[in-house]
Amino acid sequence: MRKFVSLLLLLVTLFSAQGAEPEIKPGSVVVIPLKNEVTQAQFYFLRRVLKEAEAKNAAAFIIDMDTPGGSLQAAIDMLGALMKSTVPTITYVNPNAGSAGALISLSTKRIYMAPVSAIGAAAPVMGGGQELQETMQSKVVSYFSGYFRSAAEHNGYNPALAEAFVNKEKEVKIGDSVINPKGTLLTLSAQEAVKEYDGKPLLASGIAEDINDLCVKAGLDPKAIVRMEPSGFESLAQWITALAPLFLMAGMIGAYIEFKTPGFGVAGVISALCFLIFFTGHYVAGLTGFEVAAVFFLGLILVLIELLFFPGIVVLAATGVGLMFGSLLFAMVDLYPDRPFEFSTDWLLGPMINLGIAFLLSAFIIALIARFLPSLPIFRRIVLAQTAPLGPALDRPLTDDCPAPLQVGETGIARSILRPAGKAEFSGRIVDVTTEAEFLEIGTAVRITRITRGRLIVTEV
Repeated sequence: MRKFVSLLLLLVTLFSAQGAEPEIKPGSVVVIPLKNEVTQAQFYFLRRVLKEAEAKNAAAFIIDMDTPGGSLQAAIDMLGALMKSTVPTITYVNPNAGSAGALISLSTKRIYMAPVSAIGAAAPVMGGGQELQETMQSKVVSYFSGYFRSAAEHNGYNPALAEAFVNKEKEVKIGDSVINPKGTLLTLSAQEAVKEYDGKPLLASGIAEDINDLCVKAGLDPKAIVRMEPSGFESLAQWITALAPLFLMAGMIGAYIEFKTPGFGVAGVISALCFLIFFTGHYVAGLTGFEVAAVFFLGLILVLIELLFFPGIVVLAATGVGLMFGSLLFAMVDLYPDRPFEFSTDWLLGPMINLGIAFLLSAFIIALIARFLPSLPIFRRIVLAQTAPLGPALDRPLTDDCPAPLQVGETGIARSILRPAGKAEFSGRIVDVTTEAEFLEIGTAVRITRITRGRLIVTEV
């Protein structure tokens, strides 16, 4: 128990540190850094802060970018998040938006450049930086050039520029001016990006000395700037969300074993810890909030109230179980504050698959546990450690020296809740017994079915 408390305090401390960030208020100008290589962890950070900014009615969301590129999948995920947001989004290229950074920039409504900066050269390459094979290159370039061309057009940028960032065979011309000749990837300096053609900037809205200068030129209040920093838990959250079915499975199995054994022991600790890690990881990943975890624990309280005070009502337990499973499902759904919920496969398929996998694996393993748990040595040790004797006068040991050893077939009365271990009275003696994974109430008539290594196995008469 001490170890559990220590782990719980550690998680609470880390969770509190996660929340110890500058407060976003209505009208805030939220600034996040996107430095070094683009990673999935950075996507989790961006999504989490973007949702908070949207929920708090922030005035703008600014990405302070300095990246040579990185994960194309992470860039696509960021594009999806930025395109969903109702908060005005801006990229400040400071000073580099290479490769994936260029594609992320096109996902925001406006782009500003530092005085000495560059954007472009977004051709897809292998993880080690090597070029793709020719056949694969053409397929990947064709797909992603169309993908980001569509995003650029949606945000009011010239779609030909997005394609030229990805495809070196794309020539870009505006009137008689050749912006990018065929055979080279497009890269724009700050001065080239803001150059006007037909009265409109080529790509960027302007050049800014810093974030404060950007706010002035974009019509935002520099005094409202709120700078957010990644907590470091986003990398951990990446693994927690990927392994969500395993954490759910371990939590369900631990809860079942705890329910079937007396007292609060190791299984309950493991179950609580797994569910706590699950909700913490999905909060850090920007997928859920505290309210979803609160619904889960409300459901758990309803189940416990029925089991302890109103057994047999069913309504409380059924409602509680529904709330628990619903909260587990919606903790994995990527919802945005200002977007209405829609029952679509895009949102629900992944979470339903994760929950389904966890439920099926848990059901299979629980079936095995229900069959073999009473005969496992570890279970016998748990029962012996957690079942307190009721006194030498009544709790007489079962040995060959007993004047009247108990026999298979004898009947008695349960003197404690059997779940599945507890106390039962036979011929005036109260002894330790174990059911065949049954849950029996106090006062239930029981019969001895087996005596194994001094253990009495009973069943309901």
